[in-house]
Amino acid sequence: QVQLVESGGGLVQPGGSLRLSCAASASGSIFELNSMAWYRQAPGKQRELVAHITDTGTTQYADFVKGRFTISRDNAKSTVSLQMNSLKPEDTAVYYCVGLGRWGQGTQVTVSS
Repeated sequence: QVQLVESGGGLVQPGGSLRLSCAASASGSIFELNSMAWYRQAPGKQRELVAHITDTGTTQYADFVKGRFTISRDNAKSTVSLQMNSLKPEDTAVYYCVGLGRWGQGTQVTVSS
């Protein structure tokens, strides 16, 4: 059964950066055929799409992260990453990796001074 394991969350000051990574327990030949995405859920709010990347590498971003976040994938390693720059307190949330019919367990990102 495929598993998605996120890493890279933590506490960062406003304006700082973090890089989230998600490792899929799937072979590269299967991983590369699937779109992947990052969602987030802030306390008291619904989960929302942050960024999406297709199997061919086409990316899509929520308006609230455009120009600040970058999603990328490494099919050889079956990983997808989210580079987050210029972080704001409102980016505080649990971030989830989604794909291959699975959700990861989530990683906490806290932006606070």
